[in-house]
This record gives sequence, C-alpha cells and structure tokens, in this order.
Amino acid sequence: MNTIAKPYTLYGAPGSGATPAHAALTLIGAPCTIVDVAPWESEAERDRLLPVNAMRQVPVLVLPSGELMTESAAILVWLGDRHPEAGLAPAIDDPQRAQHLRWMSFVSAAIYSLFWARDMPSRLAADAAAEKVILERTEERIAECWRLMDAQMPRGTPYLLGDTIGMLDLYVTVVSRWTPRRLRFYREAPRMAEVVRRVDAEPRLAQFWAARYPFTPGWEAAEP
Repeated sequence: MNTIAKPYTLYGAPGSGATPAHAALTLIGAPCTIVDVAPWESEAERDRLLPVNAMRQVPVLVLPSGELMTESAAILVWLGDRHPEAGLAPAIDDPQRAQHLRWMSFVSAAIYSLFWARDMPSRLAADAAAEKVILERTEERIAECWRLMDAQMPRGTPYLLGDTIGMLDLYVTVVSRWTPRRLRFYREAPRMAEVVRRVDAEPRLAQFWAARYPFTPGWEAAEP
C-alpha cells in the first residue's frame, strides 16, 4: 500500500522527458499532480520553469517533502528505489543492479542529451546550413547508440533486464519514439524492439498512453 500523504508534482508535457516518470508513477500507483509545460515551444514556456528549475528544462519532479528533482534518469532511479514494492528497479544487491544503472545512464548521456541540440539547433549553429548538419549527424548518432546498446542487451527475457517490466523498459520505450523514430529503431535494435512493443501493449498503461502519448495513425514514423 502506498503511504505517501502528499502527491508528487511532475512538470513536463505529453511525449516529453517527463513521460517515463509519469508512466512509472502510474505503475507505482502514487498520487501525482501534472503541470503541463513545453519549454521547447517558447521563451515564455521556459520561463514558467524558473521557480523549479534554473535550467528551464523538463522533467522536474517535486517530491512529497517539497524537495526538487531534475534529470530523467535520476528521477526514474530514485522512484524505483523509493518504491521497491512496485518491482520496477533491481535492489542494490541484485545482480542486475549494475546493468540497470549502466544503461539508464547511457540512455540519458548518450541519447537523450542530444535532443538539447536537436530541439533548437541554433544553440550550436551559426546558420541554416549548419543547423541541417547538426540535425543529420545527431540523428545518425542516436541510431548508432541504439544499435550499440541493442547488441549488448541480454536475450531470452521478456523485458530488458529480466522477467518483469522495469524503469529501463519505460525509459527506452519513450525515448525510442523520438528521432529517428520507431521504424528505424526497430531496424537498428531488434531485441529492444520486442520489448518496447510489449511495453506499448502493457494493459496497466493503456489509459496512460491514450491520454499522454497516444498511438495515432502513422505514429511509428511521425515526429512526436
């Protein structure tokens, strides 16, 4: 039974980096207030985040204690440890713990971080031609990272690190919907493709996906 009196508060937007945390909170069954904010849309949206994150980025999770957390992987790891009853993360003495931390960090550092440049290539590029190069090269780098990760994933289990759904599965399921989008992800990462399809179809998340990241016609090839 969840004994938290106060709800979490999660800042993000449908399909954003807050989505894996929201999915995790759904599986945990923890009360959560959602504040929709999309900082990539405008300066005004970014400024809405200043009271909770000086970086003006999502996700931001306000804990029941009032403490703030940022960084998607850190939030997922913390939630997994805080709610062991949900079974979403290996315990510290579990043989899979090292791989859990390794790959959570990899998705965050090697893949997710590239979207800082992709969301606004003008941050790094002096002109439109340079922006185009940034978009092309980061897309190829993301595909390469998925391919390298897939080659090192264990085989023979329904989920990435075992027999039950976990934080890494949620993280990969959401981030794999971003550029270069799912159809290429399926080609580059066939082992993980099996897993994310399973998470897409998780009955406990059906209402969540429909409300926060729906599978609209053509979604596997379309930009979020």
